[in-house]
Amino acid sequence: MSKKEIFWGSICLIVVVMAYIVPYVFLSDVAVWYGSFLLWVVLGLIIIVINYILTRNWR
Repeated sequence: MSKKEIFWGSICLIVVVMAYIVPYVFLSDVAVWYGSFLLWVVLGLIIIVINYILTRNWR
């Protein structure tokens, strides 16, 4: 693995962990469902962009 792959893989792992921690710890007092949903949509888009960056040079 190259350093670039390790870096982006680490960022992916951090984003996935944030998808679990932020809604259940920091947004637990928010009574509406769309607070967590918006976060999950944004984090999902971030993961899609990271996957594109990692796979754009594959042949």
